[in-house]
Amino acid sequence: MLSFSQFPIPLFFFLSILLTRQHHCLANCHVDDETGLLGFKSGIKSDPSGLLASWKAGTDCCKWSGISCGENNRVTSLSIGGQPDKNQILSGTISPSLSKLKMLTSISLTNLKNLAGTPNFLLSFPNIQIVYLENNKLSGQIPPKIGNLTQLFALSFLGNKLTGPIPSSIGQLTQLSQLKLGDNLLTGTIPNTFNKLKSLTYLSLEKNQLSGSIPNFFNSLSDLRILTLSHNKFTGNIPSSITTLAPILRFLEVGHNYLSGKIPDFLGKFRALDTLDLSYNRFSGTVPKTFANLTKIFNLDLSHNLLVDPFPTLFVKGIESLDLSYNNFHLNTIPSWVTSSPIIYSLKLAKCGIKIKLDDWNPKTTYFYDYIDLSDNEITGSPIGLLNKTDLLIGFYAAGNKLKFDLEKMKIVKTLKELDLSRNMVYGKVPKAISGLNKLNLSSNHLSGQLPPTNFKANSFAGNEGLCGSPLPPCKKE
Repeated sequence: MLSFSQFPIPLFFFLSILLTRQHHCLANCHVDDETGLLGFKSGIKSDPSGLLASWKAGTDCCKWSGISCGENNRVTSLSIGGQPDKNQILSGTISPSLSKLKMLTSISLTNLKNLAGTPNFLLSFPNIQIVYLENNKLSGQIPPKIGNLTQLFALSFLGNKLTGPIPSSIGQLTQLSQLKLGDNLLTGTIPNTFNKLKSLTYLSLEKNQLSGSIPNFFNSLSDLRILTLSHNKFTGNIPSSITTLAPILRFLEVGHNYLSGKIPDFLGKFRALDTLDLSYNRFSGTVPKTFANLTKIFNLDLSHNLLVDPFPTLFVKGIESLDLSYNNFHLNTIPSWVTSSPIIYSLKLAKCGIKIKLDDWNPKTTYFYDYIDLSDNEITGSPIGLLNKTDLLIGFYAAGNKLKFDLEKMKIVKTLKELDLSRNMVYGKVPKAISGLNKLNLSSNHLSGQLPPTNFKANSFAGNEGLCGSPLPPCKKE
């Protein structure tokens, strides 16, 4: 067996030099790219799960985690995704050294939670096509010259802390298919230059502080399939040009704004709609009869408006979630097209003028129900039969009705986290299982006996003369 001691010293020295040279040949990523990426790493102050552990000087950066290279071993893609629930996050600031990655075409830094900085560094990437900087802590304004990045196909700043207006220069990004600016602090109006984004399929501006009217430019956006504008300060009505999208639009979400007027009849032409959210606005009048044409609708939210009877009959194949709460409806009963749905998981009909005995309501399926809200109606009877058939229920709300039943006989499934039975005629003792809930309101009923150990405050049980024990006054000794 050979050993290094058998080689003359000059030969051993030669082999060492050869191995060293091979190592450097393997470290073949461009020096600018390595410098830029290590500069980015140096700006990261905390990397608890080692997302950047493979980023080591002198090694081939094309083989580092999250890095892809193209011709001439230049870095073309940087992709790092976090999982905050597993502590896969990065804390620090994006270093301007990333501007050295001149051949970069795609950057994705998502769900890293504590990654700060501004998006100005993007202007250094003339070939950039895909940008996903989502759910971080980026601040400052969207660069006014972002329109110079004319090869952009997808641009997302979703879930950051960006302020200021949306630059009108975005209208120069005529190849954009996705534009996601939601969940920031953006102000001002939607630029009219958006009418040049003829390739757009996905427009997300929700959860900002945008104002003004929704521009009437949808004739130009004929490929748009997803439009989310909810949680802003938009006024006026739904523009008529949106009818251009009737054959293909799948998601229309404009809830939580200040829109007014009647719900337009032309929405009944949107036969491809999966989700329609008009909630928390000032829409008035009746719901158009044309809604009967929305046979593919799965999620419909018209809650918290000023809508009145009659509500049209829908011919849906199966509704998944429905919320008609807090309008001026007098439905009297739960619609048959709701009762017959085999896939419904969320039903919210609070203050809808429902006058049924709950024992007599027999939905086709109860297995998938996550949420049921029947508050502020005139419902009698007991929910025991209904709730004892649920396995995945998270929230049940039936405050302000005329329910009368023994609470101890109601099944409280392990998934249940919120229960509101206040202002009814519920009697019996409070079961121990309520201790597993996050929210509870049993006030103003006819409950009695000693309360089980609980972390809830007294207002959860107030108005039950027969109840005693912490957090209420102690029970009297017999």
